[in-house]
Amino acid sequence: MLNKVHKTAADAISAAKSAGSLTDGMTVHVGGFGLCGIPEQLIIALRDSGVKDLTCVSNNAGVDDWGLGLLLQTKQIKKMVSSYVGENDEFARQFLEGELEVEFNPQGTLAERIRAGGAGIPVFYTATGVGTQIAEGKETRAIEFKGRTRDYIAETGIWASLALVKAWKADTAGNLIYRKTARNFNPMMATAAAFTIAEVEEIVEVGQIDPDEVHTPGNFVDAIVKTESEKRIEQRTTREG
Repeated sequence: MLNKVHKTAADAISAAKSAGSLTDGMTVHVGGFGLCGIPEQLIIALRDSGVKDLTCVSNNAGVDDWGLGLLLQTKQIKKMVSSYVGENDEFARQFLEGELEVEFNPQGTLAERIRAGGAGIPVFYTATGVGTQIAEGKETRAIEFKGRTRDYIAETGIWASLALVKAWKADTAGNLIYRKTARNFNPMMATAAAFTIAEVEEIVEVGQIDPDEVHTPGNFVDAIVKTESEKRIEQRTTREG
């Protein structure tokens, strides 16, 4: 069985380049929700690769000095496909000055677009966003469903050249387990790319993970790397003791 373990995040990114999945202008999925469950070291390695004109599909754009904020600093991102971007001042500056293209999605729609891409579904219909700016330029169709006819808008599945995801544990074959809320967007992104790299906290041998505990089967994962994550807190709210 193929061993997918790489020594460093840079090595894993190099493997994606060798496979033809690291190119200027590519679409890349980046897992996480806020700063929870983001592939921290893979993002840094992607930045250091020098790849540019990226379309990044991610729930958010990180913060100014962490996560995808690092790629915004170097202006390697051309377009963001996101559902929330409110924690990044550099993102706001680039967007308002016309330096960054942004495609906003309702959060559930974004998750389903990624899942659909992984399932080979090119188009699906949803009622979310009907009659709003979200529907502009999209097909609207009246559909009977559950005994009721209403308008739905067409949304496309998203397929990426590269997916960077964060998991808790992997075996050497790439079977993944996520931990608690760090599961978020990572599982669907892992299935929706030509090349998937998983950044993990622990790697074990094949057979040491109960098959019933696997969240992402290893056939979706092309490379894994063990790292030590900083796990920063996006917003810390405290009260006087």
